Amino acid sequence: MASPTLMKPQMCGLLARHLQFHIVGAFVVSLGVAALYEFAVAERRKKAYADFYRNYDSMKDFEEMRKAGIFQSAK
Repeated sequence: MASPTLMKPQMCGLLARHLQFHIVGAFVVSLGVAALYEFAVAERRKKAYADFYRNYDSMKDFEEMRKAGIFQSAK
C-alpha cells in the first residue's frame, strides 16, 4: 500500500514572493484611495471655495464686523 506523498512546503523565495504580492497590492490600493479622495473631496472643496469667493466682498464683511465692534484697533 503506497502512501500519498505530500508536497514539500516552498521555503526558498517565500518571503520575497509574499512581499512582492503585498507591495503591489498596497500600491494599487493607495492609488485607488488617492483617486477617490481627489474626486470625492478635493474637487468638491475647490468648487465650494471658488463659488464662495466669486461673490465675496471683503470690504463689506470688514465693515459689518467693524460696526459690530469685533475689532478693537479699527475705529
